[in-house]
Amino acid sequence: MTRTRWVLVLIGAALLLSACAAGPNPQVGTAAAEGGEVAGFWLGLWHGVIAPVTFVISLFNDNVALYEVHNSGNWYDAGFFLGFGVLLGGGHGATRR
Repeated sequence: MTRTRWVLVLIGAALLLSACAAGPNPQVGTAAAEGGEVAGFWLGLWHGVIAPVTFVISLFNDNVALYEVHNSGNWYDAGFFLGFGVLLGGGHGATRR
């Protein structure tokens, strides 16, 4: 491929990936009406660990969500992705012998 074609492919890929970026969550920091609490790091960690099971259940039940929208923001996100990473084996799962 020519250099111009590579540049166009990279620009197209960047535009495509930027379209998948998540927007702001207006409910961050607000308590849920039912529970009255905001999910933090530890609940995010737990939600990350049980994410595959929750995903399957959410396919059949509209009352189950994969991600808690009433969360503390970055700390919940960090716990969620850390929990999901632990489930997948963490850094050890990516190494080869």
